[in-house]
Amino acid sequence: MILVFEIGSTTTLVNAFSGLDTDRPVFVGGGQAPTSVAQGDVTIGLQQAITDLEKQTGIQGPYQSMLATSSAAGGLKMTVHGLVHDMTVKAAKEAALGAGANIKMITSGRMRQTDLIKVKEIDPNIILLAGGVDYGERETALHNAEMILSLGLSIPVIYAGNIENQAEIKLMFDQAGQADQLFIVENVYPSIDELNVLPTREVIQKVFEDHIIHAKGMEKIRDMIDSKIIPTPGSVMLATELLAEELGDVLTIDVGGATTDVHSVTEGSEEITRLQIAPEPISKRTVEGDLGLYINRENLLNLTNRSELMKKTGLSEAELAHLIEDYQAIPVSVNEKKLVYALTEVAAIVSTHRHSGGLKDLYYTGGKKSVAIGKDLTNIHTIIGTGGALTRLPKTKQILAAIPRSNPGNKLLPNEGVKVLIDHDYIMASLGVLSLTHKQGALSLLKQTLQMVGGDDVS
Repeated sequence: MILVFEIGSTTTLVNAFSGLDTDRPVFVGGGQAPTSVAQGDVTIGLQQAITDLEKQTGIQGPYQSMLATSSAAGGLKMTVHGLVHDMTVKAAKEAALGAGANIKMITSGRMRQTDLIKVKEIDPNIILLAGGVDYGERETALHNAEMILSLGLSIPVIYAGNIENQAEIKLMFDQAGQADQLFIVENVYPSIDELNVLPTREVIQKVFEDHIIHAKGMEKIRDMIDSKIIPTPGSVMLATELLAEELGDVLTIDVGGATTDVHSVTEGSEEITRLQIAPEPISKRTVEGDLGLYINRENLLNLTNRSELMKKTGLSEAELAHLIEDYQAIPVSVNEKKLVYALTEVAAIVSTHRHSGGLKDLYYTGGKKSVAIGKDLTNIHTIIGTGGALTRLPKTKQILAAIPRSNPGNKLLPNEGVKVLIDHDYIMASLGVLSLTHKQGALSLLKQTLQMVGGDDVS
């Protein structure tokens, strides 16, 4: 029996799996409890979740192995600083989000004193410094490194810029007595039209595991588990990438209480690739921090109007007003679920539009030229829904199936007829970290939770 812990900001989940080294792996069940950061020890909530699991399933320890993901304390706060927003800053952002980080600030060009004030206010867990293709512009990254050092922050700094600056930046951190805070990796944008995000993504995850998880009791969890702790959103990306090996181009949408995360694994179509003016990563993650069903529900309400909500929910204006006034974190009544369903649809569609790119006409002296800007999702074969809302509300496949029909005509969205699957057991995040040690077992369980047989949806 293997346990996977998911330690969130508010809730701790424990999922149990067996038979992972056989051709019949089993999801045994799950337990949950409030995360106990406020009590001074996250293991209190973890033990309560394990007790809940054992009560519901009848299983008992000791367990063969334990793994963990975490987004406790709001996840991994990062600031990103590069040279040109559409090039090195964008590449650094892709690496950070793919690793499960929450980007709190982005700057391009030389940092100013006002930027330093904002960095101090954010109090990031990691700073990512990039800038310049290899053997290109050097001075901006060196200036920004000097500015960051002047803050005297005791946090990790990752340098992923022009290779010619590596030795000098290392010397700067050595002389400042901060050598142990510096991590140097390959350039995220080594040449024009080339992204290299994986080395930076791997280091971000390592830094997260080694330096960031300082919640009370977390060191005990590190002693309990048999692998590294990775950010929960990064684990969802791992699961999405694993599914892409089996299903081809995949899009995963996770609508949560605070954010909506979108993960895609696709190279796009050949036709759109010929029109692209800047490269995109094969694996891309975006976080919409303003699209949450609970914490940011006002933003979702503002993205639609009252008459549209009445039409979608079938509720009267008075009923809708009462539900909005007395909005619950977890919907229980039929009417509460109708409202959350409607807002989930808004979050899923808006977040996918933001994640995707689009076509644009550029005009110049020789005439007009159509170009593609951003991520091309037109070759996506499968859309997957995970997160509390999409896995627990009824008929959420209809929400995801509506995404292609929401295209105003110029967006690079999936096409009509795309297959829609739901993470019925709500275990994608657990299976992502599980895939690091039991790849085939995790893939088999992904097929089970998505209710697939031989790649076909049978739900």
